[in-house]
Amino acid sequence: MSRPTRLNMSVALLALCAGFSTAALAHNPMCECKAIDAEQIKCTGGFSDGSGAPGVTLDVIGYDETILVPGKLGADSTLTFKKPGAEFYVLFDAGPGHVVEIDQADIEAP
Repeated sequence: MSRPTRLNMSVALLALCAGFSTAALAHNPMCECKAIDAEQIKCTGGFSDGSGAPGVTLDVIGYDETILVPGKLGADSTLTFKKPGAEFYVLFDAGPGHVVEIDQADIEAP
């Protein structure tokens, strides 16, 4: 049996560290919207690692792709808006690979 060389050990350590850093950075976007009453909807966004999403874009978009309510999450990672008269969906967009769409039909009634 041969002894591990310093180069082999360095390569193994580098691969191990790379694996841990990838796992540590992995997080999924999360967004939930609930009707407060018949007129108002409150959405809360964040990530699966427990971090919030202040400043992240959250737009309310009509089925014709018109932005009905442009918005960004506040310091508390929420946005409250008046329910549009037209059919819509909510788009939480924290960048490539971090997008959540919520259709109006999936928003809980008060």
